[in-house]
Amino acid sequence: MAATPQNPAAATPRRKVSRHRGEGQWAAGHFTPLNGNEQFKKDDDGLNVRTRIETIYSKRGFDSIDPNDLRGRMRWWGLYTQRKPGIDGGKTAILEPEELDDKYFMLRVRIDGGRLTTEQLRVIGEISQEFARGTADITDRQNIQYHWIRIEDVPEIWNRLEAVGLSTTEACGDTPRVVIGSPVAGIAEDEIIDGSPAIEEIQRRIIGNKAFSNLPRKFKSAISGSPLLDVAHEINDIAFVGVHHPEHGPGFDVWVGGGLSTNPKIGVRLGAWVALDEVPDVYEGVISIFRDYGYRRLRTRARLKFLVADWGPEKFRQVLEDEYLKRKLVDGPAPDQPVARWRDHVGVHRQKDGRFYIGFAPRVGRVDGATLTKIAELAEAHGSGRVRTTVEQKMIVLDIEEPQVESLVEALEALDLTAKPSPFRRGTMACTGIEYCKLAIVETKQRGSSLIDELERRIPEFDEPITININGCPNACARIQVADIGLKGQLVLDDQGEQVEGYQVHLGGALGLEAGFGRKVRGLKVTADELPDYVERVLKRFQEEREDGERFAAWASRASEEALS
Repeated sequence: MAATPQNPAAATPRRKVSRHRGEGQWAAGHFTPLNGNEQFKKDDDGLNVRTRIETIYSKRGFDSIDPNDLRGRMRWWGLYTQRKPGIDGGKTAILEPEELDDKYFMLRVRIDGGRLTTEQLRVIGEISQEFARGTADITDRQNIQYHWIRIEDVPEIWNRLEAVGLSTTEACGDTPRVVIGSPVAGIAEDEIIDGSPAIEEIQRRIIGNKAFSNLPRKFKSAISGSPLLDVAHEINDIAFVGVHHPEHGPGFDVWVGGGLSTNPKIGVRLGAWVALDEVPDVYEGVISIFRDYGYRRLRTRARLKFLVADWGPEKFRQVLEDEYLKRKLVDGPAPDQPVARWRDHVGVHRQKDGRFYIGFAPRVGRVDGATLTKIAELAEAHGSGRVRTTVEQKMIVLDIEEPQVESLVEALEALDLTAKPSPFRRGTMACTGIEYCKLAIVETKQRGSSLIDELERRIPEFDEPITININGCPNACARIQVADIGLKGQLVLDDQGEQVEGYQVHLGGALGLEAGFGRKVRGLKVTADELPDYVERVLKRFQEEREDGERFAAWASRASEEALS
């Protein structure tokens, strides 16, 4: 057969032609969708699904929802299907999505900066009681999450939230997620700078803007001017950390490329100082780099941390300055070492205006609508109209006059919301777990709560700061790699050789300027039933072997495997 323009290979043997597809970067001309997620985003912007929810799905019901909307675009409005009850962890990775889906949703309310009025908190609580079977968990990114939400009720929930200035816009999905901020911004006596105006401008400029609604994956950000470094800046895609510049005064040090999950990375400093009014421009520049240069071919490499790791901070800063800001940034100093070992603002603290704020600890972030409504009522009765959520699954009431402090502390205590928690109550955090999450393998919330009770009973004298983070799967929503004791849920074998719920143990992780990931001891896994015994044993060994002033993380890094087992 002769070769023709239609068949140029006919005259020669066929050979495989390989083409380098790159990483799916738009800036390199790679616009062809390379996976299913990129395809559904190209087909229709996720923000557009709201109209279909309001006009079609809420009227025709769950079975009318298009699959690409159900498991894709609806996340742009804070909606995930929740796990069907009764499916054990061994089936999490085996069943198809439609087999795991319940006909109810998790709905996430974004709370940028953790800032709420008591009116907003009351509405959140009322929605929980009316539409979510009372559920309302506080997340470690300052949001509130409902469960048991019916698609028929979503438009009314949006109406009520938006009437008080709240939303679920881009609370999930490949979008700019909630901007976390210091929960005591603008009120703390020791604050370096208040980042709240920057958070507000980013919300106005970026959230719901279709120029930024199709990112390679999620984009997490943090802004805090607190010397406590209270927003986990090391594990965000971008973070602005309060610093004093010797010439320019208070401003922010810029960090990029942090993140956890199965490939954890600590963020890196760009070495740049930015003034408060420059923060939104730098934020927009960095998120634009992610949109344009981020890796879209493989979902497993689609976070900003991989681009930062490949480029390095010097190239990243140069691209930011040359291509996006069109100007050079000012070199600046690193943050100082935090002065306090707890960064959650729990307890009674004086504000810079002479009043007080009170931070208190729910159990592993688990509250309910009735409790949130009661918190709003108590805050108002004691003279406050403002509350805050924290990145440690805690809450704070602001603006309390000194004569009202003890009364509010006692009223919160009556709700099992203590401002004087044990180290275990204060330091234990848990993700959603198998109760509702389709990715989870084990239970987390109730197990964390039970563990707190056991440790308070068994080691009542323990008074060191300790973080115990419990995760239902490897995705690290509860930040297991940077906890003193991080527990990653998985199925393990018990003494009888039966497969049961359990945890792989990470020991000695930390955040702060000595941030690092926890150590894994070879073969160290514990069953759920063994967990209290194991944690008690390790903490008692720490008490016996620690040097003066030594923190658990430092001890765990040097301890023998036998001591950690």
